[in-house]
Amino acid sequence: MIDVSPADFERMVTAALDQIPLELITMIDNCVILVEEDPPEDLPHTLGLYSGTPLTERDTTYSGLPDQILIFRRPILAMCQSEAEVVEEVRITVVHEIAHHFGIDDDRLHELGYG
Repeated sequence: MIDVSPADFERMVTAALDQIPLELITMIDNCVILVEEDPPEDLPHTLGLYSGTPLTERDTTYSGLPDQILIFRRPILAMCQSEAEVVEEVRITVVHEIAHHFGIDDDRLHELGYG
C-alpha cells in the first residue's frame, strides 16, 4: 500500500477529470464528484460509487438532488504499490463512475476494459 495525502489524491482525481474530453464533461448534468476516505461498510472494497438517475433514464419529469460520484481513497491506495498505479486506478475509477452517469452498465464497462 502506498501513502498519498488526501490533498494529492484529490489532485489526482482532478487530473483524471481534466483528461476527459470537453464534449463529454460538458454533458455531465446535475452531478457532483467527491472524494471520500472509505466506502460504505457493506461495500468495503468499492473504489467508486455512482448514485443518482443516469442521463439515459431522465425525462421531462426529472428533478432532484444532484447525482453523486464518490471516489474512495483508502481502497484505491490499498491496491496500489506506486504513485503511478494510483494515478491509473483513479483515472479508471473516475471514467467508470462517469460512464454510469451516462447510463453505461458494468457489463459494457468490462467489455471496454473499465471493470
